[in-house]
Amino acid sequence: MKHLQFVLVLAIAVNVWECGDARLGERGELSLRRRRCYDGSVPKRLKKRERKVLLEGSSSSSSGNSGEVCHRLYPRVSCCPTRRAAYQILHRRDARVFSTNNTECGRLLEEIKCARCSPNAQVLFHSLDMDKMPHREPDLPRLCHDFCREFYYTCRGHIPELFQADVDEFCQYYGRRDSSLCFPDFQRKPLHGQDSNYLGDEKIDDIRKHKHNCYCAQEVLSGLRQPVAAVHCGDGSQRLFVLEREGIIRILTHDLVMLKEPFLDIHKLVQNGLKGGDERGLLSLAFHPNYKKNGKLYVSYTTNQERWAIGPHDHILRVVEYTVSRKNPNQVDPRTVRVLMEVAELHRKHLGGQLLFGPDGLLHIILGDGMITLDDMEEMDGLSDFTGSILRVDVDTDCCSSPYSIPLNNPYFNSTNQPPEIFAHGLHDPGRCAVDRLQVENGSLSFLCTDTSGKNTSSGRILEISKGKDYENEPSVYDLQSNGGAAPVGGFIYRGCQSRRLYGSYVFGDKNGNLRILQKSPLSTSNEEQWQEKALCLGSTSTCGTTLLGNILGFGEDELGEVYILSSSKSMAQSHSGKLYKLVDPKRPYTPKECHRTVEPPELLMTACSRHCKNGHCTPTGKCCCSPGWEGPLCRVAKCEPGCRNGGVCMEPSKCLCKSGYSGDMCEKSERGMPNDQEKEGIFGQIIDMTSYLLDLTSYIV
Repeated sequence: MKHLQFVLVLAIAVNVWECGDARLGERGELSLRRRRCYDGSVPKRLKKRERKVLLEGSSSSSSGNSGEVCHRLYPRVSCCPTRRAAYQILHRRDARVFSTNNTECGRLLEEIKCARCSPNAQVLFHSLDMDKMPHREPDLPRLCHDFCREFYYTCRGHIPELFQADVDEFCQYYGRRDSSLCFPDFQRKPLHGQDSNYLGDEKIDDIRKHKHNCYCAQEVLSGLRQPVAAVHCGDGSQRLFVLEREGIIRILTHDLVMLKEPFLDIHKLVQNGLKGGDERGLLSLAFHPNYKKNGKLYVSYTTNQERWAIGPHDHILRVVEYTVSRKNPNQVDPRTVRVLMEVAELHRKHLGGQLLFGPDGLLHIILGDGMITLDDMEEMDGLSDFTGSILRVDVDTDCCSSPYSIPLNNPYFNSTNQPPEIFAHGLHDPGRCAVDRLQVENGSLSFLCTDTSGKNTSSGRILEISKGKDYENEPSVYDLQSNGGAAPVGGFIYRGCQSRRLYGSYVFGDKNGNLRILQKSPLSTSNEEQWQEKALCLGSTSTCGTTLLGNILGFGEDELGEVYILSSSKSMAQSHSGKLYKLVDPKRPYTPKECHRTVEPPELLMTACSRHCKNGHCTPTGKCCCSPGWEGPLCRVAKCEPGCRNGGVCMEPSKCLCKSGYSGDMCEKSERGMPNDQEKEGIFGQIIDMTSYLLDLTSYIV
């Protein structure tokens, strides 16, 4: 009898409990002990036979079906008892939010879709904030903190309309409140191994050694002479081209092997400085956007040669065009050099000289003010009109007489006071400019440059470059404080794959070796609150294996978007103390599985112009421009002015192939002293001479 009374009391308690919190529309906190579907219904407990049928159907069908994924996640109790029910529930969601071509992001989205099939769906999607907006259903369930951050950093570059805030604001809105239930509410089983993004138990001790915001500077290459930049050519080979200030460009292959033969060696032309603060030398390298087909690259350096040797200036800054060798894709053909521009410089600081192709395919040339005063400009007789400016020119021109053309939309195209090449001006000592590759793909543009605030100050600023602006008067997007008298060194906007925490941050530093990052908040309204500067913490040798040593000389970026740091412990260009470091996140694998890209071997230059244009040069558009003395579509016809006389044939510029009995460049001289053909006696002698001439002509052609 006592047992019967206990059963009745228990049944009444269960009935009261169900009536109190069974419906979704009631206000108040939902009990976490009760499992309810999103619509308030009771989830179905699947029998062993039903689970077997569903799982066998999932394994035999395509793995891309979302309903089948959910049955593997909730095999025992589910709000989607059939595959058809799961399909109907999941396809109510907005396809724009829950669709992507990225594999890793797609995997997380498939799991998030299954939250509607969770037996705890009512708790996962219930929120007091959503109750205040009953007309709008929540897109995402309450996410656990670790899963929320993983989802944010994996998918923010692929679903930009969903991620309009930084990671903290996003996870505060969609994350778990207090100690409530959160998604995923099933046991996730991440893969462990060399290619896994999840760190195993053996790596937990290593993680604890690192501070939360610290990164590692992994040494990649040493023994360099004053490395100033590292760039890629974008042809799929994943080669990294390292510039040494003395005038040598070296190749680092995708497997981190430096080739013995340099890509380009112009140290005999480059005038570099030995003292600290002297910025002369090889300055920059930029590959044409269509480099894989036309083989064009552009180099800037300082020199003091030829007609510029006399004058009030100290040196000249020269921008030249080269073409890669047809026989070796890892070497430049030095015979293909063409000078684009020369700028006279009076001092050896604030030179600039960076070359950068914008998303519009136009070449930008960034020049410093050279510390030139108004008196210096009068002394140099107007030769420094370009100083402190960003120039923009179009190298894709078919005009053979000029190496570039002026874009029609340049701000000073029709100006009589400013050179038409100027795109913006008012810069002092630009450290480096960078274009956000992600915003370029989305149709917008973020063009950031580091610069000093004046001629005689080390305090820096970060500028967002726009057409026609004078940055002598324009406000900067962020002002940097002076760091021990060191000028800022511009870097890159990180869009790599290895680090999720660093994604979207502008990485830069100063010449004393201090690293910083700048992050932009899309939800800020005032300009002062849009940018946040933070110190970039680097781990010590005990935790990272290597650490950054020396002064920062520049930054680099590879084809995958990973950022590199170039440093040197000595100022003399002849020293071999330069090193190349890769910035890595120690809490992630060195090369995560999703970061692998197929390496394409470098190809030989095989364009029609490069194969057939023998006596001229090819423009980036593929037109053959003839050298002096040659003409024709492919520059195969020589010109002799005035024309050859006495039946001679022009075979080389201003040089004729003469008939027997004549000589001279134009065949104007007779070997017998006769002025014309009257010396020939008889038709038999003329036939012999003509036969001899044809034999000579045939042997020359062969």
